[in-house]
Amino acid sequence: MITKRQFDLLVLFAEDYSAHALSQRDIALKTDMSVGSVNSTIKKLNELGYLEDTKITSTGYEVLEHHRVKRAVFIAAGFGSRLVPITLNTPKPLIRVNHVRIIDTLLDAVLSAGIFEIYIVRGYLSEQFDQLLYKYPMIKFIENPIFNESNNISSAYCARYLFKNAYILEGDLLLHNPKLITRYQYESNYLGEYKERTDDWCFHAENNYIKKVAIGGLDCYQMYGISYWTEEDGARLVRHIESVYQAPGGKERFWDLVPLEYHINEYKIGVRNCTSKDIVEIDTFNELKALDKSYEVS
Repeated sequence: MITKRQFDLLVLFAEDYSAHALSQRDIALKTDMSVGSVNSTIKKLNELGYLEDTKITSTGYEVLEHHRVKRAVFIAAGFGSRLVPITLNTPKPLIRVNHVRIIDTLLDAVLSAGIFEIYIVRGYLSEQFDQLLYKYPMIKFIENPIFNESNNISSAYCARYLFKNAYILEGDLLLHNPKLITRYQYESNYLGEYKERTDDWCFHAENNYIKKVAIGGLDCYQMYGISYWTEEDGARLVRHIESVYQAPGGKERFWDLVPLEYHINEYKIGVRNCTSKDIVEIDTFNELKALDKSYEVS
């Protein structure tokens, strides 16, 4: 098992073919490490045979393969009531913002990261998602027959066996920074933006690991609906999603609360930092109009 620092350096040398020519100071800036840590970590990776000087070896690539993201699962079954009237005829993920469908910004990022196993859990106006197949023929659809009588845990339940080594993405997020979706991930994590204060869903963290989830808080991370789950944690999620979903009132739960609240002591979930410039959650029709003037009614 490699350390996080070793992982970060291996990914840098695997993904950036010019990285071997960088100075250790430049490498430190790219990886948010000290120069001393870069030096000692490179030395250790050479001793392990994962690097030769600063060039990744075939053994190094084999190690990284254990951290490769295998699939992406999109939760996209809901109605999107807060975006009425536009969602009366169009599922929220298929709404166009400046001529681009919201979900395309996520799908393009997933494909750019070399992830070609893609699933979309659909429900409301499900047949409209077929239009995606013209551009993304690799997509496989999963039907959620009870999307209109349950919360999004029903979508997670439908796709629960696919959560290992997988990104789970809410299909209605407008992604501006595709680099947030990467080929390799070290540990289970959620995207979050640090906030001194927020009224939105957020989590409190210690040493960059989630300890508590809440609606509104101080000195916390505003939560975005993109997470990654390792093989081990994905296997745990199968059992935990089933137990919560099948409990009294379970169908009314948000799926994220399964690992973030109901079973939080059985997971170690990191925070991956992002900002509102990277990703936007469009909650209301007014917010949509602010992003795309074509929706303004004269």
